[in-house]
Amino acid sequence: MKGPLALSIGWRFYRARQSNSFISFISFASTAGIALGVAVLIIVLSAMNGFERELEHRLLGVVPQADIVGVSEPIANWQSVAEGALLIEGIRGAAPFIRMQGLVQKPGGFQGLAVVGIDPKEEIKVSTLAQFMSDASWQSLGQDENHIVLGQSLLTKLGLEVGDTLALYVQDMDPEAAGSLRAAKSHRFVVSGAYNLGGELELTTAYIPMQYAAQILNMKSGVTGVRISVDKVFDAPVKVRELGYAQKQSVYISDWTRTQGHLYQDIQLVRTVMYLVLVLVIGVACFNIVSTLVMAVRDKASEIAILMTMGLSRLAVMGIFMVQGALNGLLGCGLGGIIGVSVALNLSAIASTMEQLLGIQLLSADVYFVDFLPSELHGSDAVLVIVMAFVMSLIATLYPAWKASQIAPAQALAGR
Repeated sequence: MKGPLALSIGWRFYRARQSNSFISFISFASTAGIALGVAVLIIVLSAMNGFERELEHRLLGVVPQADIVGVSEPIANWQSVAEGALLIEGIRGAAPFIRMQGLVQKPGGFQGLAVVGIDPKEEIKVSTLAQFMSDASWQSLGQDENHIVLGQSLLTKLGLEVGDTLALYVQDMDPEAAGSLRAAKSHRFVVSGAYNLGGELELTTAYIPMQYAAQILNMKSGVTGVRISVDKVFDAPVKVRELGYAQKQSVYISDWTRTQGHLYQDIQLVRTVMYLVLVLVIGVACFNIVSTLVMAVRDKASEIAILMTMGLSRLAVMGIFMVQGALNGLLGCGLGGIIGVSVALNLSAIASTMEQLLGIQLLSADVYFVDFLPSELHGSDAVLVIVMAFVMSLIATLYPAWKASQIAPAQALAGR
């Protein structure tokens, strides 16, 4: 009977707190603080999840998840390398590429550019690049012509449009003397399209047909390297090493953790810092529960004494005030959870509306790899935050409840 009795009296004490306006205010502040901390923490974690999703599906879908490149000579039989890659569990695709560095003229100077020659039929096995350009642009990369597809940001920066021509300066390797270089040659290209991905990649990378790239480099056979895609992006370093060690010729091994790993580390750092800060916010709100209960104990000292003279145990007295404090925490967690989940599910739309109303841009595509605020709510994150906040609020009730159980009935009634 102690449990239900403590619960009933605790509920009545919780409702009766309205009789003391100051205690009610502190109680409201603690509930609001917990709700705010829970809501913001759920929203922040959802935003970080969204950035991770976009990093994996957007950026890592276009840049190589991993690749192997010939050291002193091209990879001659790339088909056998691709077949060997598919035999490794966890690798889902492999495609050849030819890579070169070039300079394109822009107003006021030159712009460095990484030019990648691809075969659309093979590239689609390892890349989602086709999703970020028109079908006509993608198909133009399958023709053995001087077509080039630039990032939309670079196209705008150069003041060009689809159909215009540009001069690209590329170092010409001397096929008869390995390692020696001729003077850079100028090659004319027709801009056949643009891709719109966002971020630095748009300014630094262009795509051309792989056969035409081979002609520019006098590469009669072979390719620069083979890129692979994996089922789980974090397995890329292990899988590409397994593939690279199986090759007979010397190859360079690279994966996305070397080229784009800083983005993932930045996301994790922000997640950790924000998690700690907001947990402290919830902790401060829980301290308000301590203040509320300490004042409630002093306010209800005579009622507690009467109950104890009627036979209520000290353990039951602790339960009464733990219930009262837990109700504050439960209400705050519930409100915070509802608000946090609701906002997290509509965060992208809310951010877009704010941008339109205020005339600002929260994320610039020229700086970040996305130009919108992504969000992905994980149920486990919401449950973890709510449970953590409730446990913290429950722990905060222990000391005031213990102090209430130590009240001496005779002294409390004598001073009434």
